[in-house]
Amino acid sequence: MTDFQIKGINHIALVCKDMAQTINFYTNILGLKLIKTITLPDGGQHFFFDIGNGDALAFFWFPSAPQAAPGIASVGLDAFQTGNATTAHGSLNHLAFNVPLEKVEEYREKLIAKGVQTTPVLHHADVPSGYSPEVDENTFISSIYFFDPNGILLEFAANVRSLGDPVRDLQHQPATAK
Repeated sequence: MTDFQIKGINHIALVCKDMAQTINFYTNILGLKLIKTITLPDGGQHFFFDIGNGDALAFFWFPSAPQAAPGIASVGLDAFQTGNATTAHGSLNHLAFNVPLEKVEEYREKLIAKGVQTTPVLHHADVPSGYSPEVDENTFISSIYFFDPNGILLEFAANVRSLGDPVRDLQHQPATAK
């Protein structure tokens, strides 16, 4: 028995720089439904999109929020070119949406047709490089990455196999700070 009955993610709350642009991207590009908006006492906004299974993706828009810090608090916008996706402790590195495996390439083409730059389909695998050129017995997720208009790195991820196998998926000791 556990102390807490966690049933999934209720919502994840991010911060945007432009509410109208964010709503446009998530409704017109990704096809999500805007389900709630709240006006905050400081004049800001808090708004929610339905991402399925009773879960939501939420955003805050604050009128006096500090500027973004790519490469520190979020993945740098040059990550596709440099391969560097390192971010600071306590930051959001990326947000992965679960999609059907057979739709990953189709969704990539749809994003490109809508003017969104994406990575090629990447097959995350238990191999030294972390990737396989195609799906094989070592592959656990196939995915694509792309940025939203706020510079938030998003991923469409499809499980190739279930995670949690102690031999394959729990083989590393936790890293410690130096």
